[in-house]
Amino acid sequence: MTLRATTLFLAATLAAPAVAQEAGDPAAGENLFNRCKACHMIQSPDGEMIVRGGQVGPNLYGVIGGPAAEVEGFRYGDGILKAAEMGLEWTQENFVAYSQDPQGFLRDFTGDSGVRSKMAFRLQDGNEDIYAYLMQVAGDGAAGES
Repeated sequence: MTLRATTLFLAATLAAPAVAQEAGDPAAGENLFNRCKACHMIQSPDGEMIVRGGQVGPNLYGVIGGPAAEVEGFRYGDGILKAAEMGLEWTQENFVAYSQDPQGFLRDFTGDSGVRSKMAFRLQDGNEDIYAYLMQVAGDGAAGES
């Protein structure tokens, strides 16, 4: 194999996991969202209730792709507010890492071992699918509307 062919092969091989992570299955995410609705709802800005859920956590309509801690009227904890001040945005990578270990993520993101997360639940699998579902429900520029 030539150096050029080897380089192209390695580039394609290394890029494959990133593409696979981005995929996510919205249909699977819709089912998995049942784990989230004890604390979160999805309600559009015009009042349409897409998923009836709790209000312990913020409404998740339109948060994907936008800045953290932007849902109007929700009382966020100090940890997520500090991360938001530092520019945290809900990319897929950040959403997945946060939902797997909210407190650990905030500590790593802010560099402050004393920050805490109000979100105690850890979602160990299906995070990419839930992200894809939330994108499907309220993606394409909806971030920050609610």
